[in-house]
Amino acid sequence: MKQVIIFAAVALLAMAPARSQGLVDPSKVAPEYREAAEKRRAEQIRQRECALKADLAKVLLRDRTDYLNHCLDAMAAKQ
Repeated sequence: MKQVIIFAAVALLAMAPARSQGLVDPSKVAPEYREAAEKRRAEQIRQRECALKADLAKVLLRDRTDYLNHCLDAMAAKQ
């Protein structure tokens, strides 16, 4: 039993932490896909800005999706 616990602890420590998706770099994309990459990067930046606003406003996890959707809609309306 002790060996199982030690093995589980080692397995948990060896796992890499989960990382969020990185920003798309349009300069590293083939020229025919560059426009789509630029649009994706702009969308990722808007999402990160809204997530930061949610963190600063200390939005509860249960309300976060609604807050982010509202924030993204408001940003789209401004443009």
